[in-house]
Amino acid sequence: MKKLLTAFLFITIINNNSAFQQTTDTITVAFWNLENLFDVMDDPKKEDEEFLPSGTKEWTRERQDKKMYNLSRVIRSMNNDKGPDILGVCEVEHQALLDSLVSKFFPDKKYKTAYLESHDGRGIDNGLIYNSKLFSLISVRGDTVKLNDGYPTRLVLNVNLAYRQAGLLTKEKDTLRIYVNHWPSRRGGETQSEPNRISAAETLRHSVDENFLANRNVKIIIMGDFNDEPGNMSLTNYLRATPFYCDSSEYYDSILLDLMNISYPDYAEGSGSYKYKDDWNMLDQIIISNSLLFDEHFHYICDSFEVYKPNLMVTHSGKFEGTAFPTYGGSRYLGGYSDHYPVIAKFYLGKN
Repeated sequence: MKKLLTAFLFITIINNNSAFQQTTDTITVAFWNLENLFDVMDDPKKEDEEFLPSGTKEWTRERQDKKMYNLSRVIRSMNNDKGPDILGVCEVEHQALLDSLVSKFFPDKKYKTAYLESHDGRGIDNGLIYNSKLFSLISVRGDTVKLNDGYPTRLVLNVNLAYRQAGLLTKEKDTLRIYVNHWPSRRGGETQSEPNRISAAETLRHSVDENFLANRNVKIIIMGDFNDEPGNMSLTNYLRATPFYCDSSEYYDSILLDLMNISYPDYAEGSGSYKYKDDWNMLDQIIISNSLLFDEHFHYICDSFEVYKPNLMVTHSGKFEGTAFPTYGGSRYLGGYSDHYPVIAKFYLGKN
């Protein structure tokens, strides 16, 4: 019986995909850790002294403007120089920085932002940039991660979008849940700090379960810098994000599962978004609900996940050849982009 079901699903999906390619738009979804995008003003409630003109990083308006310009070049280069339709980001001090990035460098785009200030000690938060031609904002919520030591960390940003087809808002049920994450770091050691990331995973999973309880077919995209890799316990055991391969029988069984980690195949092949010493780490990931595998009008394009490495931000020589060209190397200003590469996935959004 299982073989018959698998065969039926295979034929159905292949037939549907051939039709989708003729009648759909491609949606580009990305995530990027922007590496300390601070403004130059002192926030007395945050530990931002390092990134002030008088701080150890000597962070000036000129350096801020250069970084914004660099970020905009990479963002615009995504999606064949058309820019992404959804971009989650982390390590941003205030929403005004995202708003300025959008208004100054993308006046030709219909980009809007979603953002919440968190209680993070350094004041670096998560945000979302989205194409308002395709998506309409319904709500923004922040899920608080409570750590055992009480230290405040980033909110899990929970954004609810309605999506459009052929320029028109679709039915009310056609909504997309986006979760943007930046889980606690590995400072102090991976093992010692692991309970903090497990706490973040439990917080996110609780919110995801609330959505599944309200609508079993809810469309969810989870993205972020998890400071853990797809095979770590926080993601596999606590978030319960299942490794997903498009070309295996697990594809057809995945209708019984709920969260699929589409970053896993690249991770298993040794790819990564961040290089620590001599090891590539897949810290930046995209995870989807199973409805985005099978939904008729909005679904993941298999094997489209990639670590995005545009030539302009790759270090081409020296000890760090191949890594992302950062803004700082330790305390030395380099004038680069970020120490993380973005990650990208593509989806089909059917037209009316």
